[in-house]
Formats: sequence, C-alpha cells, structure tokens
Amino acid sequence: MNDKVKLLYNGKEYEYPIVESVLGDKGINISKLRDETGLITLDVGFKNTGSTQSKITYLDGDLGKLYYRGYPIEQIAEKSTFTEVMYLLLEGELPTQEQLNKFEADIKKNSLVSVEMEQILKAFPRSAHPMGVLSTLTSSLTAFNPKAVNIKSEKDLYNAYTLLLGKFPVLCAWTYRLKLGLPLNYSDNRLDYPHNFYQMMFKMPTEDLEVQEVVVDAINKLLILHAEHEQNCSASTVRMVGSAHTGLFASISAGVSALWGPLHGGANQAVIEMLEMIQKDGGDLQKWVDKAKSKNDDFRLMGFGHRVYKNFDPRARVIKKVADNIFNKLGIQDETLEIAKKLEEVALNDPYFIEKKLYPNVDFYSGIIYRALGFPTEMFTVMFALGRLPGWIAQWKEMRINNDPINRPRQIYIGNPKRDYIDINLRN
Repeated sequence: MNDKVKLLYNGKEYEYPIVESVLGDKGINISKLRDETGLITLDVGFKNTGSTQSKITYLDGDLGKLYYRGYPIEQIAEKSTFTEVMYLLLEGELPTQEQLNKFEADIKKNSLVSVEMEQILKAFPRSAHPMGVLSTLTSSLTAFNPKAVNIKSEKDLYNAYTLLLGKFPVLCAWTYRLKLGLPLNYSDNRLDYPHNFYQMMFKMPTEDLEVQEVVVDAINKLLILHAEHEQNCSASTVRMVGSAHTGLFASISAGVSALWGPLHGGANQAVIEMLEMIQKDGGDLQKWVDKAKSKNDDFRLMGFGHRVYKNFDPRARVIKKVADNIFNKLGIQDETLEIAKKLEEVALNDPYFIEKKLYPNVDFYSGIIYRALGFPTEMFTVMFALGRLPGWIAQWKEMRINNDPINRPRQIYIGNPKRDYIDINLRN
C-alpha cells in the first residue's frame, strides 16, 4: 500500500508514509518532519507515539487482547511453564523438548552467585526496600561479569541472558531473606524454575520444606502473566538505557528501578496498602467506594482500570481463576482479603465502574494472591520484576540487534527567552 498522510504548513504540502502493522495501530513515519518543516510533535507521556517496531508482544487495549509472539496469553498461561515462556520471548518460538532441556540446563549452570555478592547484600540494612536492593545487586553483576556482550555473536548473547536468568531469582530471594534476617539459600539445580525459587524463598535450615503445589502453580502463572507487556515504562527504560550501548545488566537494573514506581510495578503493593487502610478505618467499604466516585475527592481505588486496557485486562481474567483456586484450596481467612473480594464484587456490578470500565486489573489480583501466599507487601514488586525479566531482556536484545539509534526525545521549550547575565550586586 502507498497510503500517506499529508501535512499543510506555511503554504507547503508535505507527505509522510504510513507504516503498516500485522495487528493493531498503523503508524505515520515522521522521521523527516523536523528536517523538512522545522516542527516536532508534542505527545506528553508518549500516548500516541511509537518508539520502535517490535515482534515481541502485541496488546489491544480496546478489545482486551494480549499476545506473546502471536500466542494468546490465555493459552500460554494455561499450557506453558514459565521457562517455556522465557524461551519463547527470547528466541521467538516455543522450544522443542530438546531445546527446552538445554535452555533449563544452561540457566541452572549459571545460578551460582559469588560470595562477594553476599557481602554487597549484607551491607544493606534490613529496613532497605527490596526493590532498591535488587536494583543495586543487578547492576553489581557487571563487576563480576565485566566482559561486554558481543551483539553480533548469538553465543555471547545467549550466554549473557542465561547467566542473568540463572542469577536473578537468587538475588530476588536474597532480598526477601535479608528483610526477614534469615540465612541465605542457594539454588538447587535438581528443581525446576518455580520450585527452585520457592525453596530459596521459604526453606528454613531447621526443617524440611513442605511444598504446596497450588502455591508453586500460582507462582508459575503469575510469572507468566507478568513476563512481557509491550512498551511499558520499565521496558521502554531498558531500551532507552540500552540504546546508549549500555550493558545488559546495567540496563536491566534501570528497568528494576522504573518498575519500582507505584504507578507501574508498585501498584500491586499499593493495592494491599489501600485494603489495609480500609480495614483500619473499620472496613466500611461503601464509604471508600463513594469517595472513589466523588469528583471532589482525590482518593482513587488502586488496582482498577489500566492505562492501555479499556476493557477487562486479559491477564486479570486468568489471574482471577488463580486467586479463586488459592482461596478455595488453602482455606485462607484474612479480613483484608475479604474486603478485596467485596471490592471486586462492587466493581464488577456497580454501573459507575462498568460505565467507566474500571475493571479489576492484574495488579489487584496479584497483590491479593501474594498476600494470601504469605509474601511481605514489599516483595510484591520484586515478584513482578522476576516475571518481567525475560521481557526486558527480549526488548534489549531486539533493540540492540536492530541497531536502534540512541534514544533522544525532543522538547518544546517554554522557559525564559534569551536574557543577559546580571551581576550579583545588581540583582533585586
């Protein structure tokens, strides 16, 4: 197709080609706009701006669809393991059994974390937020693996990301053990990815670990659902930092820091803090629902609605089933979780929430699941980071292989015009 967009400016006509997509939004290629017209576009928050062309993930916010490399998230969550999903995102196709076996073996081979990393960890006070600790530890991996990744070598790339996939869950578990003042556990290479993470988190030196398969299955699905989500804040951060040819570990560390924000990965922590606030206030749910509806009140319900999805978040449909399964099988009694269930019922039936499409999102359900599984609130975002890791790596890898230019957004300046310097004794 030869479709183009025409711009009339200062009596001249300019044409800009349409960039086709396989699914979803088309684009307008404005790469020559400034050179030809002296204009730039203003799009605060990049709500209408495509920063790249990608083959990794597609989401349709209007219809509530999410695909990993073309596969619907509902199918992936039902049928895959997290390790398969990592391979899919990084290599572009689902693995054969032989490929999966090798991939798992290579990750396990890289799971040993050096004793010097323990010393860095122990320099943090127990009061440190796990995400701050995780970001530092991830960046510190550079010191112990100083060789730059050769982007032109598939072997080098593969070795770099299997190394990170092997060590990152250890670092995540260590942030939890530090917080609770517990001895550190190392990886057990006899176990698969979610079982291994489970034991690193919860195994005590004084007793055998009783594995609850319903918990491990929930962890597996939560990691899958968080694995990739297109050009979100943290993924865009990883790509932007990496566009300066910054190394993989440092770029991922930047992604961890971006995810920490309460409007991004920290939203699931904010959900529980909101529920605890409602509980401490006496549990009067209607009072807080009314506050959320009021135009004159700044309060808003955390875990409802989404920046991109204007329909039910497809991940939330899957994770709601996980939540129901956890509550039924574990028989958990928790007043905060009871408030969450009632709040969910209100949101799914109240005309105000339905009209505004403020459905419970993945952060709402993941928060209450992690709460039910006994994870401390401050660990919720760490779990998000563990799930998002393969997506970040896939984004970094794609950006570097495509040789994307260094990211450098423009701005429209609205400050003071040119003015002359005033000597200090003449200033009012």
